[in-house]
Amino acid sequence: MNLFRKSKKLIDPYLVFACTIPFALYMATLAPSVTFFDSGEFMTATASLGSAHSPGYPLFLMYAKPFTFIPLGNIAFRVNVATAFSSSLACLGVYILTTYLLKKEVLHENERFNNLAVKFAGLAAALSFSVTPRLWLQSNHDKPYPLLAFISAVIFYQLLRWSEQCREGRESPSYIYVCTFLAGLAMAVHQTVILLLPAWFLIIVLADWRMITRTKEIIISLFFALFGFAVHLYLPLRALNNPLLNWGDSKTFDQFIWHFLRRGYPSEPQKRTAGLVWEQIKAFNVPREFTWLGVALLILGLIFLWKNHRTVFIAYMVSVVTFVSVIAGYLNTGFETIFLTEEFFTPLYLLTAVLIGAGLFTFLRFAVSYATLPERIGAPVYGLVVIMFLSLPTALCAVNYYENDQHNNYIAFDYATNSLRSLPQSAILFTWGDSGAFPLWYLQGVERMREDIDLPHTPHLVFAWYLDSMPRLFKESRLKKFNMTSSGPEAALRISIMENLGGRPVFIDFSTRYSVELRDYIPIQRGIVYRIRKINEPTGIPDISVWENFNNRGILEKISFLDLDTGKAIMIYANSYLEAGEFLLSINRIKDGMMMLRKAELISSEMKIPAQQIRMRFGLAS
Repeated sequence: MNLFRKSKKLIDPYLVFACTIPFALYMATLAPSVTFFDSGEFMTATASLGSAHSPGYPLFLMYAKPFTFIPLGNIAFRVNVATAFSSSLACLGVYILTTYLLKKEVLHENERFNNLAVKFAGLAAALSFSVTPRLWLQSNHDKPYPLLAFISAVIFYQLLRWSEQCREGRESPSYIYVCTFLAGLAMAVHQTVILLLPAWFLIIVLADWRMITRTKEIIISLFFALFGFAVHLYLPLRALNNPLLNWGDSKTFDQFIWHFLRRGYPSEPQKRTAGLVWEQIKAFNVPREFTWLGVALLILGLIFLWKNHRTVFIAYMVSVVTFVSVIAGYLNTGFETIFLTEEFFTPLYLLTAVLIGAGLFTFLRFAVSYATLPERIGAPVYGLVVIMFLSLPTALCAVNYYENDQHNNYIAFDYATNSLRSLPQSAILFTWGDSGAFPLWYLQGVERMREDIDLPHTPHLVFAWYLDSMPRLFKESRLKKFNMTSSGPEAALRISIMENLGGRPVFIDFSTRYSVELRDYIPIQRGIVYRIRKINEPTGIPDISVWENFNNRGILEKISFLDLDTGKAIMIYANSYLEAGEFLLSINRIKDGMMMLRKAELISSEMKIPAQQIRMRFGLAS
């Protein structure tokens, strides 16, 4: 019994709440299967212990892999659970950092009141962070950024503990060694961790500038950093085993460098304009994440840091400047892809949440200084403190819940399933665009659906390593004899169609249909995909029976979660129904054609005008 009481005292229930409450919320809103963007690719790479898109994300894949053994739901759901758990750990990091910064602060002579105020400030900061739009979005399906944020929080915490040891005159270089190891390790989660290095360096220098003159400690630190970075050896080691998804095929040193440095993503530099720069800077958007009340609390937190933890103040400001300067200045992302860079700021939002927690504590201190509190504080005061501290996370949760509730989000799963259902035996389906390809990869590679089909991704046809990964399709292909990088994926697609059209049914997806000009071929609609035929072949009638097997969950009714690619998928359905309806009317199948037009209008109100124009053309306008 005494042991139980001692363990109960050692366990901080607020620390437990800071992790378990977010996790319970994420589980309630978790996506049940594959989603769009990188989801299907990460899941396939995790399940097969392969390599994801450059730079590979080896630590994230290894972290998520054990979750695939949970006997609950499908593999996609289990990997989503892994991300939900890492997001909960990031919230735990917020609590630990906030309470650490406030641990010596005094509000009142009542020690119990002081301790609870500190703990509630940490809990409020953690819960506020947990329901911000960015973290919540990343928590509901597979993303590496929450794991990176958690590791970053651990590094900040260790550096603060080391700084405290320095102020007390104690030598503790082991803290630095742990931090450099974790920093090297974090590179295998996401490379944006390097944007935090200036802040970490400043914390060290401002605490003890002599560290930069100590050769022994520097060498040992570099060793630990390289030791952490060595997790990247996973990429060539796994490539030797030819896993299911082996992006980049890092068997050789040159190919590893190609993969690690993202050389497969050449891009034209954007022309800088004031409007573009401003949009890039706004990618870091504290008001959107924490509301303007959060901004006010952030300012109070910065004032608190300036007075009590100036090193942390400087580190935070340097981090903000570094992130914005590099992402807006160096990356120079175009308007259409700025939304992708918003995810890079997750570690910065974690620090912002810590400062908001400090701001809440500062506000309470201000209130207590103007109030007359008795030495023995009663329940009403504690109740007011709880209400004040939890008002921000409660409001954020209420505002953001609907848009982040993905528990019924089957759109990507159904989109990929419907595509596969549209294909005959041993067909080839050329895809264009990550979101159109990745859910298919997951369904075929992990769920083992339609393994008779080949699913080449057109933009990858220029890479030798990708052609080698599909020997059934490209073993004898002419693509391997030419330098297709200079010719481009469109030329590679035409060559591949020409090589395979006579022997196997060849299809393209909707994105390919409207991305590539196929001068010598005619696409024939079959659901949401298109069969390719030569110009001189008989036309035939499109098979509309495939629509009867489609699952349209979330298509004919509004779902809560609607990201960019989910919206595109819905529009693909609407356009496909519209196109099918127009063709059926042209062959005098009036009833079927009108039904297709009505479905297009039900899916998207944007289809009402073109649908009405089609009816008018055939003299069927109401």
